[in-house]
Amino acid sequence: MKDKLKALAVVLVALFLAVMMNVLKPEAAKSPQPEAAIAVKTAIANAAQLEMRVESQGVVKPRTRTSLISEVSGAVLAVADAFVVGGTFKAGDMLLKVDPTDYEVAVQRAEARLISSKAQMELEKARSAQALKEWAITGRPASEAPPLLIRRPYLLEAEANLLQAKAELRQANIKLQKTIIRAPYAGMVSKKLADVGQFVGTGTPIGETFAIDFVEVRLPLTERDLTMMDGLSASSSLTDKKVFLSGTVDGQTASWVARIERSEGVVDELNRSQYIVARVADPYGLAVDSTNTNTPLRVGTFVKASIEGKVLENVFAVPRSSLLEGSRVGVVDSDDLLRIVSVEVASADDSYYYISAGLDNGKQIVTSALGTPIEGLKLRIKNTPAIGESQ
Repeated sequence: MKDKLKALAVVLVALFLAVMMNVLKPEAAKSPQPEAAIAVKTAIANAAQLEMRVESQGVVKPRTRTSLISEVSGAVLAVADAFVVGGTFKAGDMLLKVDPTDYEVAVQRAEARLISSKAQMELEKARSAQALKEWAITGRPASEAPPLLIRRPYLLEAEANLLQAKAELRQANIKLQKTIIRAPYAGMVSKKLADVGQFVGTGTPIGETFAIDFVEVRLPLTERDLTMMDGLSASSSLTDKKVFLSGTVDGQTASWVARIERSEGVVDELNRSQYIVARVADPYGLAVDSTNTNTPLRVGTFVKASIEGKVLENVFAVPRSSLLEGSRVGVVDSDDLLRIVSVEVASADDSYYYISAGLDNGKQIVTSALGTPIEGLKLRIKNTPAIGESQ
């Protein structure tokens, strides 16, 4: 019995010691748990002046294109050396000459009729004067003389015949002049449809030309493009803007400077675009006093256009990835925490939003995609390149 009590006492003492050792043991030191942070890319915002540019494209077309039509009939006697496709000419130059023989004969006939009409006029004047003298013998005033007696109707008929003869001579001379077809302006031949020995009739097409003093490019503008300009209603400011054209000529990239000539003033029903027309003077560099040393801008060339837009003062160029829904931007505070600020977007292009209000110089902007942004989120900054300085 005593042995059982001793064994029980030993077990109880052992349990007591085990409990006390567990209660009194020192707590293990806990290592601090790192706070979760999202890695982001940032950029420093710097306000700057920004000149907006609008991009467009179009095809070079002549200011004036003309189909040459013969106004007389006859065989072609001569054509000018410049009357070939690609040939250039000045205003008033002879392009083609039609046989004038029939029209020279017509002029001679008209001159003969004019001489005859003048003679008939002189004869009727003399007869009328003689009749008035005979009437004066009666002692009665000339105002009472019968018109037929003093040959008034015959005199009027002679005057009418004289006027008709003068008109016919003038018409014959005009027809004769039109046997030489002259250039209406300085230009270039794009089509040649007649040559020496060919008979042409009235209304026969003989060629096609276009003016080379100016060429024009029709440029479409979208609604977004118009927001980057001062608008098309202010025509005075519109025509002051430069357009920088670029294209490929003979396998080489070339550029030209144009000016906006006009706005077409309508909205295209298919693409809802508005069109402006840019003009380039002396595109081929052929003018006598030309200072154009650029590559010729040929008709039909496809060109890209960069148009001067409005100037924005003190704006921040923010990458498109930085703008959050609802015109908000994520910035980094001094504790590397995310702060969401509302901004005002003045304009935008394919790469940037341009912020006019809501940001300060030197602010770090989050340029990485944030998914669902949470105010106060801990951030780990990976880089901080400056933006806006070269905009």
